[in-house]
Amino acid sequence: MTGANSFTVSGYGPERPAWMRLLARDSTARRLDWPILLSALALSLIGSLLVYSATRNRTAINQGDPYYFLVRHLMNLGIGLVLMIGTIWLGHRALRNVVPVLYGLSLLGVLLVLTPLGATINGNRNWIVLGGGFSLQPSEFVKVTIILGMALLLAAQVDAGDRKHPAGRTVIQALGLAAVPMTVVMLMPDLGSTMVMTVTILGVLLAAGASNRWVFGLLGVGVLGAIAVWQMHVLDQYQINRFAAFADPSLDPSGVGYNTNQARIAIGSGGLTGEGLFHGAQTTGQFVPEQQTDFVFTVAGEELGFVGGMLILSLIGVILWRACRIARETTELYGTIIATGIVAWFAFQSFENIGMSLGIMPVAGIPLPFVSYGGSSMFAVWLAVGLLQSIRVQQTRL
Repeated sequence: MTGANSFTVSGYGPERPAWMRLLARDSTARRLDWPILLSALALSLIGSLLVYSATRNRTAINQGDPYYFLVRHLMNLGIGLVLMIGTIWLGHRALRNVVPVLYGLSLLGVLLVLTPLGATINGNRNWIVLGGGFSLQPSEFVKVTIILGMALLLAAQVDAGDRKHPAGRTVIQALGLAAVPMTVVMLMPDLGSTMVMTVTILGVLLAAGASNRWVFGLLGVGVLGAIAVWQMHVLDQYQINRFAAFADPSLDPSGVGYNTNQARIAIGSGGLTGEGLFHGAQTTGQFVPEQQTDFVFTVAGEELGFVGGMLILSLIGVILWRACRIARETTELYGTIIATGIVAWFAFQSFENIGMSLGIMPVAGIPLPFVSYGGSSMFAVWLAVGLLQSIRVQQTRL
């Protein structure tokens, strides 16, 4: 029986209700990697509580409004979700055609930071102040465009069936593409972002199947570059002091070693289950600087304890595990490179951020993905989630 209001029993008729189309086997919603999406959303919501706890009493920065940072963190999350949905809708393959434009815009952004439009915050000149309490950190978007740009170059010949591995000349071009914005970021100087980009590039090269000599060569260049930067005094004194404090935690405990000492005290006082959300003595007493951004993990360690810290680590682990699975299962090198680059980015940045709170890594001033306060960081990581979801969605349609 047919009619204007009928649909087939299987649910594939043209008159299916919207809710049935959403749940159909061929729908985009059913193809999404829900473990990644739910884990990232959980991290962002946990981050909103930690950011609120860290800033509600800091009248010097919250303009007298205890909800100032909480509201903005949730706004950033909302914008990030919209960016993710837009990325899935466009698709990573369609974005392939506009990668040069995106790369050019991100490069322009970091260059503008070096002009009078740039602003220095916490010693780093890597911000563009937009007004109204909002600012932009272009180096966060460079992480995305470096992955996309290198993937575009390295996968072109392989996906076309012309070669099994990218040619040496192509690898040089890809490294040159990454080196330009990285050099600008280093001049800011933003050592933390440079470290993340370096590890991301290594992941991209490994995923592309580049010869090991390129990987080891890049590591050698990195070591020589670090020595040169040190000898040429490119780093600011506060960055040198951070490395000195990492090498000797007892160095100047009231100065350069203060942050890490207070961070370890906060985490250590949390014990197994923590002192209770919003009841951390170190957090309430405002002893840990930059606790809503660089040291947000100390809030979790103190107020949620070992259990809360392990929850955050587990959620990050789920994202990395599922992203590795997406990288392995996709049949196109372009998608594999993007997914692997994101894994390298998230893994190292999370390790560095949590490591500096625990005192096992030098303080580099980078946020904890999804958790730390910061619009640019939140936008960039949700764009990355959109790319991962796009790779999965388009792969399952084959």
